[in-house]
Amino acid sequence: MPPTFAQLGVPKPIGQALARRGITRPFEIQTATLADAMTGRDVCGRAPTGSGKTLAFGIPLVARVGRAEPRRPRGLVLAPTRELADQIATELRSFSGKVRVAVVYGGVGYGPQVRALRSGVDILVACPGRLEDLIDQGVAELSAVEIIVIDEADRMADMGFIPAVRRLLDQTAAKRQTMLFSATLDSEVASLTRDYQHRPVRHEIGQGTPDVVDADHVFWHVDRTKRIEVSARTIDAAGPTIVFCRTRRGSDRVARQLSRTGILTAAIHGGRNQNQRTRALKDFASGRVQALVATDVVARGIHVEDVSAIIHYDLPADYKAYLHRSGRTARAGKDGIVVSLVPPDQIRELRYMQRRLGLRQPVTDVDLTTIQPLDGKVRRLRPRRATVDPSRQPTVRRRQHGGSGRPTRTSRSRNPRSNRKRRASKSRNKRAPARARS
Repeated sequence: MPPTFAQLGVPKPIGQALARRGITRPFEIQTATLADAMTGRDVCGRAPTGSGKTLAFGIPLVARVGRAEPRRPRGLVLAPTRELADQIATELRSFSGKVRVAVVYGGVGYGPQVRALRSGVDILVACPGRLEDLIDQGVAELSAVEIIVIDEADRMADMGFIPAVRRLLDQTAAKRQTMLFSATLDSEVASLTRDYQHRPVRHEIGQGTPDVVDADHVFWHVDRTKRIEVSARTIDAAGPTIVFCRTRRGSDRVARQLSRTGILTAAIHGGRNQNQRTRALKDFASGRVQALVATDVVARGIHVEDVSAIIHYDLPADYKAYLHRSGRTARAGKDGIVVSLVPPDQIRELRYMQRRLGLRQPVTDVDLTTIQPLDGKVRRLRPRRATVDPSRQPTVRRRQHGGSGRPTRTSRSRNPRSNRKRRASKSRNKRAPARARS
């Protein structure tokens, strides 16, 4: 039986706050790292997404951080995306008690973030770009940071944030605790460990491709023109599903097309503002929408409970993207299925990716009987809505001069006499102002 949080040195108030949320036993990564982290040692942890890394670094961070002065946080968590930063801050606040937690990221106004820093923040969760902006403005200063966490370090490397992470680390206290957590430990991540951690304790949980092994993976021959239909029927069968596309425009298009089939859908990508992205995630997590259509912006670090399926509508760019996309399902020991829609011209690309991931499943015809919802309820596949013939729709045109610019329907009578009267009326209306001016 795994040890309790108390046996790992977690303070009683934090343990009680976790128990109120139903968290009474630590996950494997927490069991491995908490004892070392609580004593102030540097930790380098590798574990799959959904394995509980946030609590693994969050508990010692909240327990050990000191009281901060205005603009000078004592603890710092660096995260690659806005959604992940928001999620970490929310998780920390659930058991932080009197420890003040704030989050800063781009895409939103500076005002609330500046006010929070000026009033004093003990733990600051931040995306590197916005934090550097705030430092340049003189609103934040990192010399008092004595505990720092780099979360999803490999994603930081993928997004090109490592130089910014290094600049921020150089501004923190020389004597500090540095914790680094990641799903993979590549060369750039290893260089951070070498240059910024002091004799770190290394803990690795799971296999080399941890996000891949727990889910069921199927690969279906699907013509490009049939992908919407197959995706819609898969969502019907599976339940809550994330559909991944390569581009922002493609995500919007797929979301619209799925909506026309009757699937309640939301889109999320880097081209949407933060309020839109937050609302899409909230609607998906609450069950208001069945499918979240996304680019790789949500392929790392976003934890949504009970995602039944992942659909690779577009095959990912590389095997790492496949790994991180697929990690949105089968989290924390639960089941999940990953469906790849493979057009005929991408078989070779798929085979290469499968070899890198160690996946040997064949590419088969579509078989919806393999889809099992997480809740165990058998869903009845409803008939898809018929596609609307554009040629039968009313003609739509835009105003050319003045007006609101909104689309207006053309209205043409079949009676020639009526049309002549209408043209004559328009002509009189145009001449009337001229007579009035004279």
